[in-house]
Amino acid sequence: MIYVNIVLTVKETSDVAEIESLLAEQGRLSRQEPGCLRFEVYHSQTDPRVFLLNEHWADQAAIDAHRKDKAYTTIYVPKVLPRVERVPHPSTLVE
Repeated sequence: MIYVNIVLTVKETSDVAEIESLLAEQGRLSRQEPGCLRFEVYHSQTDPRVFLLNEHWADQAAIDAHRKDKAYTTIYVPKVLPRVERVPHPSTLVE
């Protein structure tokens, strides 16, 4: 399993509500993809511009397929990425 945490910080405060809506739709679509075990979108309670994506994928092939699917190509890349600062954190689960 591959774990990915991504911190997104919206550049313009006026874009926060739309980014939240876009990320909710992206999450909904991503959860339907084969190999997606978890896709959660969190909105910070301390900084309204910050979102956290928590993703669990079965394997690298699932991530690669995700990056070619609708949620990534029609929502995330063209509508979200230009309006946020993105810091990815591929992670290892500590047990």
